[in-house]
Amino acid sequence: MNLRHRLSIILILLSVLICVSACKAEKPQRVAETERTEIVLAIGGEPEAGFDPTTGWGRYGSPLFQSTLLKRDKDLNIVNDLATEYEVSQDGTIWTVELRKEVKFSDGHPLTAIDVQYTYETAAASGSSIDLNNLRSVQISDDTKVKFILKEPQSTFAQMLVSTGIVPKHAHGKDYALKPIGSGPYKLVQWDKGQQLMVEANQDYYGNKPFFQKITFLFLGEDAAFASAKAGTVDMAAIPAAFSKQAVNEMDLIGVQTVDNRGIMFPYVKSGSKTKEGYPIGNDVTADAAIRKAINIALDRKALVKGILEGHGTPAYTLNDGLPWFNEEAIFVDADMHAAKKLLADNGWKDIDHDGIVEKETLKAELNLLYPASDVTRQSLAIAAADMLKPLGIQVKAEGKSWDDIEKQMHANPVLLGWGSHDPLEMYNVYSNKFGGIEYYNPGYYSNPKVEDYMTQALRATNEKDAWAFWRKAQWDGETGLSAKGDAPWAWLVNLDHLYLVKSRLDIGKQNIHPHGHGWPVTANIEEWRWKS
Repeated sequence: MNLRHRLSIILILLSVLICVSACKAEKPQRVAETERTEIVLAIGGEPEAGFDPTTGWGRYGSPLFQSTLLKRDKDLNIVNDLATEYEVSQDGTIWTVELRKEVKFSDGHPLTAIDVQYTYETAAASGSSIDLNNLRSVQISDDTKVKFILKEPQSTFAQMLVSTGIVPKHAHGKDYALKPIGSGPYKLVQWDKGQQLMVEANQDYYGNKPFFQKITFLFLGEDAAFASAKAGTVDMAAIPAAFSKQAVNEMDLIGVQTVDNRGIMFPYVKSGSKTKEGYPIGNDVTADAAIRKAINIALDRKALVKGILEGHGTPAYTLNDGLPWFNEEAIFVDADMHAAKKLLADNGWKDIDHDGIVEKETLKAELNLLYPASDVTRQSLAIAAADMLKPLGIQVKAEGKSWDDIEKQMHANPVLLGWGSHDPLEMYNVYSNKFGGIEYYNPGYYSNPKVEDYMTQALRATNEKDAWAFWRKAQWDGETGLSAKGDAPWAWLVNLDHLYLVKSRLDIGKQNIHPHGHGWPVTANIEEWRWKS
C-alpha cells in the first residue's frame, strides 16, 4: 500500500470520527422530567389592570411578585409572611406589625417600613376595590415597625394584611402594573399582552425557594387550553366542567373545592324608584318573601351540580359555605316542590287563570333572569333554574346580556352573579344596606336592621375569631337572617370546583379552599410545587 493510499484512508477515518462527534454534539440531551425546572401553565385569565397590589392585584390569591405582611395557611389560619409578629391594641384600633429584617426587593433594594407605609397609603387613595376607608393613618418608628391606626375596630383588617402585596416606594411609577418589582417568590421577565407572561424565580426571596425556576403563563380560552393539554404543550390547564369527562394522556384531572359560588340575586324592594342614573329599582314579584323562599326550596341544587357541573361542585346555601364563619344551620332542604307550592298558596299565590303561572291579585309571577351572555356556565345554570321553576308556577325567562346592560337592569331584575372570598368583609359588602345599589355589591337593595347589627358587631370585634359568632348569626339566628331560612335575598345555587388538567408527575401541593377565580388562586402555594419522585 503506497503512502498516498494510506493518507486517503486516514483522512476518511478522521472525517467519520468528526461527523460522529458533531452529530453527538448536535443531538440535545433529554432532561429527565423530574429535573426540568421550567413549566408552562394555562390556568386562568389575564389581569386587565396588570400586577399592582395598590389597585387590587392579589385580592383573590397570592400576588406572586409581591409579598404580604400575613398569609393564610392550608387551613385558612392567619400566619406570618413579611411580618415576624403582630399585635392588636385592646380597643382594636391599633395594629402593630414587626417586619422581617434584610428582606430585599427583586431589584436589590431593601424592603423597609417606609415601603409598607407607602403601599397602604397609596392603596387607600386609589379608589380601587381595596377597602381601606377605616384606615386613619400608617405610622413608622423605625425600619421594621409599622403601626396601622384605624378609625374604628375592624376584625377584617387582618385580611387587608393578607391580601395587599408590598410595593417599593422607590420604583412604584405609572408603569409599575406592567413591570412589577416585589419581594415575592417570582419576578416578571416578559409580558406579551393577550398571549403570555414569563416569570423567573427571585433569587433574593427570603422564603422557601421554589423548585421551578421559570414559569410561562399562557392566556388561552377554555377550548385552546384544553387543546394544549391534549397536545402536551402545557403542564397544567384550567378547564370547565364540560371537558372534565375527556381523558388526556399523561395528565390527571384535579378538582379543588371552592367558595367560587353562583347564585340568583333578587331585587328585594318594590318597584317605583330609580337610581341617580335613571335606572329602575325594585321588582314587585321578588319583593314578596314567599316568592324568594319558594324559589329557594324548589330548586334542586344537587341536580344542578350533576347536570351542569358534571358533578364537579357542591350545592351552595350561602355566600361562604365551608369557611370558618359559615353557619351550617343555614342549610335547608331543597328540591321540595310540594313545600314550595304550599308556601306560595298559603301566601296568596295561585294559578287563577289556569295558565300555569301563579298570581297574587293582579300580579303574575313572571321574571326575567339575567346572566352575562359570555359565560356558558351561568347561561346553563339560568336556563336549568328557569326549567325547574316552571312546575312551581313561576315563569322565568333567562336572558343573556352584556355587563353594560346588566348594570342598567340589575336593580329591577334577578341576576345570576358570582362571588367567593376568604374575606368575611365580602358578606358585609353584599348584604349591607350601606352598599345598596353600589356597583355589584347589593344591587337588590337588601336591608334587615338585625342582620345589619350582627354584621356591624362582627366588624367591630377586636379579632377575627371573635367576629365569627356574629357573622354566623347574621346568616341565621333561629328567627331571621340573610340566608334562605331568613329573608332569602339570594338563591345560591352551586359552588364550582376549580378543575385542572395536571401532568401526572407534577405535584401542586395541598390546595386550600379556593376563592373566586380571579388572580390564579392555585398558585398561592407555588413554593411547594415540584415533580413527584
